[in-house]
Amino acid sequence: MSMTQHAEPAVTTPPAPGRKETDGRTSRRSPALRLLARPEVGVFLGAVAVFVFFLITAPPVRDGSSMANVLYQSSTIGIMALPVALLMIGGEFDLSAGVAVITSALTASMLSYQLTMNIWVGVVVALVVSLGIGALNGWMLVKTGLPSFLVTLGTFLILQGVNLAVTKLVTGNVATDDISNMDGFGQAKKIFASSFDVGGVQVKITVVWWLVFAAIATWVLLRTKYGNWIFAVGGNKESARAVGVPVTFTKISLFMLVGFGAWFVGMHQLFTFNTVQSGEGVGQELIYIAAAVIGGCLLTGGYGSAIGPVFGAFMFGMVQQGIVYAGWNPDWFKAFLGVMLLGAVLINLWVQRTATRR
Repeated sequence: MSMTQHAEPAVTTPPAPGRKETDGRTSRRSPALRLLARPEVGVFLGAVAVFVFFLITAPPVRDGSSMANVLYQSSTIGIMALPVALLMIGGEFDLSAGVAVITSALTASMLSYQLTMNIWVGVVVALVVSLGIGALNGWMLVKTGLPSFLVTLGTFLILQGVNLAVTKLVTGNVATDDISNMDGFGQAKKIFASSFDVGGVQVKITVVWWLVFAAIATWVLLRTKYGNWIFAVGGNKESARAVGVPVTFTKISLFMLVGFGAWFVGMHQLFTFNTVQSGEGVGQELIYIAAAVIGGCLLTGGYGSAIGPVFGAFMFGMVQQGIVYAGWNPDWFKAFLGVMLLGAVLINLWVQRTATRR
């Protein structure tokens, strides 16, 4: 007689209502942590702190005209900080950005004045030259495989020497001639260096351009395929190339965007002062890079936003003007910026670690 054994079915205890079994791969972060993960959160808090600080210590800052000056200083930095930030997200940076601004202004000024052409001819040629410098930087980077530090350091030195030597050769001086009486000057000034009235306060047009460019850059980063390419090549260019991202095009075009920014700021300087000093621009590239870093962009690439550098540039403008309005020695400006840069980096590091902590 055969005997059979019947196994008792396993009894499992159902999870308590409202509880879900999760592991590290499926856990969801809280809204607060997701907010902290945004690269612009740290610099926003820093910008608010700096603004409140000078609002208390420098009473003139509370005046509308003073805030207009702060925004103007911020915009001249911020317009260049935006393409520099995009380039950094793409994994590169440009040490020639500061002198490239002066190269653009010198090209437009000398070409128009020396050849007695309409000023718009010089403006267009300067745009071509600026885009060409950016394209050259990108092309050398891609073709040689050298770090962008070395490539753009070489460009920086070349442009610095050319700016001084060519200006002396053409004008006999270290500055260009006054172009305020040339044809087309008034029209160009309205676009690049005019002001408009807001409640009795004169606001520079560069503030509007700064915010417009920031909105466009944010849309490109978050809503377009090109924005995905920027993050991809900055994170890992070989992996990006493997999935079909046009790495060469993306890198070169990002350097050309920096060239466009240099052209625009160069035109603003030219039509604001009517002349250009050929030795200027040295050191400005560090200000642009610092504004992007303070804004949450990593030097290693693949991380950042376009909004962060807006707040970073605002902090620079606020400090630069706030020190003056507070009556302090302006020699402390660079020291203050150094402290601000280190503080922003530490805050960004803390924000990232907090956001990724489970």
